Formats: sequence, structure tokens, C-alpha cells
Amino acid sequence: MEAKAIAKYVRIAPRKINLVAAEIRGKQVDEALAILKFTPKRGAEVLEKVLKSAVANAENNNDMDRENLYVSEAFGNQGPTLKRWRPRSQGRAYPILKRTSHVGVVVTEK
Repeated sequence: MEAKAIAKYVRIAPRKINLVAAEIRGKQVDEALAILKFTPKRGAEVLEKVLKSAVANAENNNDMDRENLYVSEAFGNQGPTLKRWRPRSQGRAYPILKRTSHVGVVVTEK
């Protein structure tokens, strides 16, 4: 059995999310939450929320035991990119790409 949670259109680049997601992949749920709580990156905040949601889904919807849960997948896929323009010298325009992510966590019972 597995339970998952996804946060879509989060305004943070996927490469920043994936740095933190690699830290918790394969870990026990409580250990992963402890790692995320003390990781000083913005992506850790988002992943912590999604992980808590996945655990709640597992407990409430699938009647899984929290003690046996571990993070089987944690990912930050690319969402749509907001394109903005910055004025430069001599009338040029310089693109600014504001990237978004779809952050997901899958928890599985051992």
C-alpha cells in the first residue's frame, strides 16, 4: 500500500526542491520530518508540508500505521515557467524565467 500527496505550482525552482528531496528519499517518516525541520533551505518547508499531508492521507484514507511508513518517492517536477522581461541598455529586453514546481511525496508501508 502507498499514499501520496502533491503540491502543484509551487513558486520555487525544481532543482532547489530536488536537492532537499534527495536527503529524505528512503528514510523513515519521523526521521525525514526531523531532517526537513532542521534543513535551512526554502524547499524543506514545502517538502515538510507535503510529507505531513502524505502521512495524513496514509493514516486516514488507507488505515496505515505511521510507525511502518517510509518515504519511497520524493520529487520536484517542473511546472509552468512564468516569463518576465527586464529592460537592458540600448532598448534590449532580457528574459527572466520564474520557474515553478510540482512537489510530490509517496509514502509506503514496510
